[in-house]
Amino acid sequence: MSIKRPRLAVLLGDPAGVGPEMAVKLLARQHNRDAADLLLITDPAMLADAQAVAGMEIDTLVVKDLESVRYEPGRVTVLEHDWLRGKLPARGECTVDAGRASFLALEAALDAVKRGECEGIVFAPLNKHSLRLGGLTEEDELRHIQQSLQVPGFVSEFNITGDLWTSRVTSHVPIREVADLITREGICEAVKIVDAALRQAGVAKPRIAVSGLNPHAGDGGSIGMEEIEVIAPAVKQAQALGLDARGPYSPDTVFIAARRGDFDAVVSMFHDQGQIAMKLIGFDQGVTLHGGLPVPVVTSASGSAFDIAGKGIANIEGLQQAFDLCVRMAANQQAQPAGR
Repeated sequence: MSIKRPRLAVLLGDPAGVGPEMAVKLLARQHNRDAADLLLITDPAMLADAQAVAGMEIDTLVVKDLESVRYEPGRVTVLEHDWLRGKLPARGECTVDAGRASFLALEAALDAVKRGECEGIVFAPLNKHSLRLGGLTEEDELRHIQQSLQVPGFVSEFNITGDLWTSRVTSHVPIREVADLITREGICEAVKIVDAALRQAGVAKPRIAVSGLNPHAGDGGSIGMEEIEVIAPAVKQAQALGLDARGPYSPDTVFIAARRGDFDAVVSMFHDQGQIAMKLIGFDQGVTLHGGLPVPVVTSASGSAFDIAGKGIANIEGLQQAFDLCVRMAANQQAQPAGR
């Protein structure tokens, strides 16, 4: 089977943050332009400002609509939308205009995916509050993408640092609601989708640790019964499906074993249980992958960093790692036999 260069949509992220600068730095690297056909979807004023902040220009081929998209070696195809009407939003602030430009860029990328024009999406950091001001009504952008692409079932953000991955049973919800949302089905689905994504990324036999919810994984039931009544049965259910899942492990030690190399992934019960550990392990290199979708959708684990927006000093290594993963997963997806 002949594998084509994957076609990826690239988004500049929130115009008030460091995302545009990061994306320009990413696209300025020749090896990235050689790795995939790149469709940059942006407002022209955003792109011009981002290039000025980054102190570099990228060679572009401008098109006005998806029907006109074409690619040339070494160049970035730019699909322009005049969302900002030439007026840039204030740096470092959540605004309706910034959120609207971010949200509409995501919508345009999803349209490209639905039309079969792109096989993955790489976006520079967004800001969730700005997105909500600009039109997002779901819990987060992952749930919006899920609805837009009509993906049934369970989805999860994966956080990745180096070779270690995490998935979550719950994500952007208040802590007071977490325990009620921990179910056998949710845990098993979190194991299943991280196993599938790891295989698509090239890991032949993923080893998956499942964290407990309570301190010391419940200490035999003396600090909560979730581990006994919900989490352990879910692990057995995953094992019955042929998945190498183990646990529940104490949340305060599972990442020590994982960092040592005992596991390829940790399934955490809630957002900060995994995020704090992963960001301590390697914040600048962290990747966020939206798991359970038909195409890879990735960004850096770092945020929009309003405090350094416009200074030209944003580190892009997390976004580079995200880009590399998206290229690899999109190419591997092409290589899979039809129907799998």
